[in-house]
Amino acid sequence: MVKIFETKIVAVGPEAEEMINGANMLILFGHGAPADLAEYCFTIDNKNLNDDIMSGGRLKIDDLEFTITAVGNLVNKNLSNLGHITITFDGSSQASLPGTLHVDGNRGPVISEGSIVSFWN
Repeated sequence: MVKIFETKIVAVGPEAEEMINGANMLILFGHGAPADLAEYCFTIDNKNLNDDIMSGGRLKIDDLEFTITAVGNLVNKNLSNLGHITITFDGSSQASLPGTLHVDGNRGPVISEGSIVSFWN
């Protein structure tokens, strides 16, 4: 597999961890997220995507790996332009929303400032 994207979590919104714990959703956003959304987001420092994220690829968060099961049709564009996607840990084979990426699992990981998020094809 080839790494196509890597970023670091540089800030954690006050409600971001609850989104993982309560809804199994991880929301990434580059610098400059709207204030009302930023409180639910993990802010990232990079939005340079080297290739399209695809089903069957891998998401790595620190030392944990997840298989990508579905990719919304705006995931690649939104990540490249805004650094913004939602990752849902539910194993769905169909994207629930255009900007949502689904991965295997039924529980999101513990993430903190300094965590590394990467995508592999």
